Amino acid sequence: MDHSKQLIAVIDEPGPERNALAEAITCDGMWVYAASDIDHLPKDTALIVAHAHSVPRQQWSQLTRRLPTLVVSDSREDADLIKAIDVGLVDYIVHPLRHTELLRRMIRKAIELNALAIERDRDRERLSELNESLETHLALLRMDQQSGGHIQRRLLPARPKVINSVYYDYWFAPSLYLSGDFLDYQRYNERYSTFYFADVSGHGASSAFVTVLLKYLCNRWLNEWDGQRPEQLAPDWLAAMNRELQGTDIGKHATLFVGVIDHEAHTLHYSLGAQLPMPLLAAGGTLVRLEGEGMPVGLFPDIEYPSLSCALPDEFRLWLCSDGVLECLPGKTLDTRLKELEQLISESVTLEQLRDRLAQTNALLAEGGAIDEANQDRDALPDDLTIMMVSGFGHAD
Repeated sequence: MDHSKQLIAVIDEPGPERNALAEAITCDGMWVYAASDIDHLPKDTALIVAHAHSVPRQQWSQLTRRLPTLVVSDSREDADLIKAIDVGLVDYIVHPLRHTELLRRMIRKAIELNALAIERDRDRERLSELNESLETHLALLRMDQQSGGHIQRRLLPARPKVINSVYYDYWFAPSLYLSGDFLDYQRYNERYSTFYFADVSGHGASSAFVTVLLKYLCNRWLNEWDGQRPEQLAPDWLAAMNRELQGTDIGKHATLFVGVIDHEAHTLHYSLGAQLPMPLLAAGGTLVRLEGEGMPVGLFPDIEYPSLSCALPDEFRLWLCSDGVLECLPGKTLDTRLKELEQLISESVTLEQLRDRLAQTNALLAEGGAIDEANQDRDALPDDLTIMMVSGFGHAD
């Protein structure tokens, strides 16, 4: 037998009509196997042509589950044909010997459709296996991201915290699990404390890796500082961080604000690199943006950063926000959103008050409430969002 041909089983009572039907089907692309019932059909049978009278009603469904089936009949009024259609057989032809070319075409089309159905089922099975594998890998990735997020939060300072009578607090809300935002504040001695506020470009794992580097480098530079020339510490840090990011060639840059508070002179020495929004200082019933500008850190080589200072009154609140806060504010332009942020800050005395006011303008924040480890399955924020508040003096350590 030529295995390139399709084997068609003809089920009918023996006799000249079955022989004529088998002969009508036989052509260059098909072989015919004639039988009187559906038992013991060849294993490589591609399709069954069954006369409506030759198959008991209870066997039609069994037959269609095994192979594609074409029903032939001598009349559309044939009760056996109607029984076959009732169980789901819709391919039929009346007086097949009068329409031999149509019969062959229907057989070929039924075989083709069956092959497509088999391939579709195989594709569905493969897709199901791939989806299961993808779900497994996504679950592992989610666990890995959650573990990374836990480690990143452990690197953040305790909150709130009082250092040399100045109060520090922050709100940290990653876009999903890991964040490109980072901050820290530390006591150097009784006279000085330092803090920084960073927003690494992008968000997620790659940006979070840079925040770990930032934590390590700033701790090292603080340990190496001799306590002299506090006005130069911030610009020197930024210049050193710029060289480090340039040297690593990881394609990341950051906006950074670094501050040194002189608790005896009530002075803030600071430097900044492309900070947006600019830090806002609330004191004496007024709200002002700190002066100064600088290039992003890690984007251009050999950058010098400004050395800036401002006096701090006994009562003040310094607010620093990552640019993710702008995604939560109404307004079509940057200026409109910055003015909206200033309005919210001017009405807020505590970090919680500002967070609540932001939540009223953004549904995701309202649903999320306080962002912590127990709430990591919330919908993703548009961007990492971090707010830091420094206030004092006069707080008890």
